[in-house]
Amino acid sequence: MHFRQQFLFPSTPTGEPFVYLAGNSLGLQPIKAREYINQELEDWAKFGVEGHLHARHPWLPYHEFVTESLARIVGARPSEVVAMNSLTVNLHLLMVSFYRPTPKRFRIVIESGAFPSDQYAVASQARFHGFDPKTAIVSLAPRAGESTLRTEDILAFLEREGDSVALLLLGNVNYLTGQAFAMAPITAAAQKQGCVVGWDLAHGAGNLNLQLHDWNVDFAAWCSYKYLNSGPGGIAGIFVHERHGLRSDIPRFAGWWGHSKQTRFQMGPEFEGMSGAEGWQLSNPPIFQLAALRASLELFDAATIPRLREKAIALTGYLEGLLDSIPQRQFEVITPRDPEQRGCQLSLRILGNGRELAAKLTAKGILCDFREPDIIRASPVPLYNSFLDVYRFAEVLRRFGGKA
Repeated sequence: MHFRQQFLFPSTPTGEPFVYLAGNSLGLQPIKAREYINQELEDWAKFGVEGHLHARHPWLPYHEFVTESLARIVGARPSEVVAMNSLTVNLHLLMVSFYRPTPKRFRIVIESGAFPSDQYAVASQARFHGFDPKTAIVSLAPRAGESTLRTEDILAFLEREGDSVALLLLGNVNYLTGQAFAMAPITAAAQKQGCVVGWDLAHGAGNLNLQLHDWNVDFAAWCSYKYLNSGPGGIAGIFVHERHGLRSDIPRFAGWWGHSKQTRFQMGPEFEGMSGAEGWQLSNPPIFQLAALRASLELFDAATIPRLREKAIALTGYLEGLLDSIPQRQFEVITPRDPEQRGCQLSLRILGNGRELAAKLTAKGILCDFREPDIIRASPVPLYNSFLDVYRFAEVLRRFGGKA
């Protein structure tokens, strides 16, 4: 299968397709997404409420149609994942269960420069439990003069102060720098100190080869509209390790879709939570969003994460080499050079006017992503980007010399 042909590319004013390097912000639309959504619209018109049982893909169990694919994406068992809600909502629901502070162990550790929504979420959770975020939130920062965190510095902090940490919550790929953290050793080191470990996989799911079950991660959450191509505001997902999902004593907010399937429609007054990640559900899921996600995940199942990761390393390495060859560069690449410490994103710190440079790239048919104050993020996504895309981007950048 030629995967690139399975996606729709936005067009320039002249009708040519953009070189689309913004999949780390919003993935492209799979061609089948329209077909799958239209199918549900047709079944809604045909069956009304009976579509829950009689649609071609019945709505009642629809979220289950993507479960095994999601499990493969993040390296989990099917019972450990579920598609539900949006990313920050899910992080809050998971912190209800897994951020259980005490007077001694109350701190939450995040990375400096974490996505703002994560920063807001953890600060509000600390305040909710009666703690001052100024003392409860620890933001691990790079060393002076460096742009990314060193694994040894994270491990050293955990060894030194881990007994005061209730929760370690890192973005496994930092949205701004593109740095991918060493999840397995960091998880093990934090848990050795008694910390609960969660990961925000917004920029990792569909990008990296993840093994959440084997790495013994406590919980994780991700959105699906970036590398997983589910469309703007697409349904998100969670992972809860089975050692937690099989317990009934973990506190959580309850809703009827997390209730036992066997007795859900008896409408009883007492909550009977399901085991596994499904037990964290609150409401029945949005079918149209699931349909779009299903269209994309079918392509991931055909391509497979290991093969995509292999191509991503080659694509990103090719981009890095082309950027290195540009003379008198007016930018610096702040993403780590080690392929094991990055996905398929390279972040460029522009030494001139970054916003103006991004606009010039767009005018030349290159669609990247600008983040204040001075970062252009370019992400050659292996599922639909080509080596020619990478070359064209680098040649346009070379023409400007990196200057805004």
